[in-house]
Amino acid sequence: MGKPIMAAGHKRDPLWEYFNEVPLPVGKIGMRAKCKQCNKEIQGLVAHIRRSVPSQEEAALKIMKETCLNMQDLPCYSQHRDFSIMSEPITLNVGGKLYTTSLSTLTSFPDSMLGAMFSGKMPTKRDSQGYCFIDRDGKVFRYILNFLRTSHLDLPEDFQEMGLLRREADFYQVQPLIEALQEKEVELSKAEKNAMLNITLDQRTQTVHFTVREAPQIYSLSSSSMEVFNAHIFSTSSLFLKLLGSRLYYCFNGNLSSISSYLQDPNHLTLDWVATVEGLPEEEYTRQNLKRLWVVPANTQINSFQVFVEEVLKIAMSDGFCVDSSHPHASDFMNNKIIRLIRYK
Repeated sequence: MGKPIMAAGHKRDPLWEYFNEVPLPVGKIGMRAKCKQCNKEIQGLVAHIRRSVPSQEEAALKIMKETCLNMQDLPCYSQHRDFSIMSEPITLNVGGKLYTTSLSTLTSFPDSMLGAMFSGKMPTKRDSQGYCFIDRDGKVFRYILNFLRTSHLDLPEDFQEMGLLRREADFYQVQPLIEALQEKEVELSKAEKNAMLNITLDQRTQTVHFTVREAPQIYSLSSSSMEVFNAHIFSTSSLFLKLLGSRLYYCFNGNLSSISSYLQDPNHLTLDWVATVEGLPEEEYTRQNLKRLWVVPANTQINSFQVFVEEVLKIAMSDGFCVDSSHPHASDFMNNKIIRLIRYK
């Protein structure tokens, strides 16, 4: 473990002693770089923080955070990016299961939630033993951690928790892993035998009432027509429904959430959503519990059954389905009431 940096002329410094004992987000470390130029850069940063932050404790925490965040800006970072901060073992408690890894692994995808947590951009919690604690499923985290290490998705042949792993990957926001899981589900779905897909659609128009803020402390009542959609989906292929669930997202409360989390039955899925309402403030969608529907990665909002049918057909046909010409009646299909597709292997 490196020794804490000491300012010139200081043999002992209480701040540095405190700094070296306070748990970092990734463990306890000293901050000694491998060249004089980088040490000088860090010392300059520390001196500035000491002058601007009066509290010893606050100064130490600020030094830790900013030194970690600015380390890759140091002049010779590329020559010694194997700092102890990157390679020291880190123990995580994920849902009660312990994992040991390194900071470089946890930050291998900087845009992910783990990348943010262990670069100091997000706070971390600790358990009674001082380990970083994440309140998520501990069992499937091993697959996420292995992906961070290798950038490759490795699952046993009899893996039965794809839905859980997909939700965990979505929580940690490791985008390459999310994409790898989607590809894996397509592969598994194509390996299935014959399958049938049946979709029953319903649409109605209703009036929505809402308040519009025209000026400070000036509000008016307004109303507008709103298209409400409902789709009942049944498939003998549970893998296809999971695939469909990974492509369709509800937009609610300003966030996109995969409809996979709404799959209560492996063979049935019910969707309820609304089209965009002209003039309806964004907060009214949340207040009135109105969900909109999007398809990804095309990032297309579904404002009509025609768009819904087109997008579902694209997904289904890419998975080997074709339209069942014998059922339903042609008029029902053209009117977007009933869709039946079949797949023969």
